[in-house]
Amino acid sequence: MKQKRKGQSPLKRHIAAGSIVFATLMAGCAAQPPVSAAPNPGPQGSRGTPEGCQADKLADDALIGKSEADAVALLKGCAWRFGERDGQHLPGTMDYNPQRRTLDVKDGKVTAVRRG
Repeated sequence: MKQKRKGQSPLKRHIAAGSIVFATLMAGCAAQPPVSAAPNPGPQGSRGTPEGCQADKLADDALIGKSEADAVALLKGCAWRFGERDGQHLPGTMDYNPQRRTLDVKDGKVTAVRRG
């Protein structure tokens, strides 16, 4: 014959166990410290600006090796964006725009320029 445990009923034990599981799950969902975000790439070019695009006078390869600040200055009035910074891929649209340049930057220098 089985002996009954004195103290808690089976329902109370199930409630206690469920509470522990719930508390553990909620602790896992607690707010985590923020992950340091990549630096803001800053304003990027848009289509058809009235000033025109200074970089259209240069081959795209002329931007390679320039500092990020120099390349951005040359791209004033152009459609452009950052594609990759220091090995981290940045979000971009999938639409094809042959006028838009996509720059890859490593250690503050432009390493690649793609169109589209």
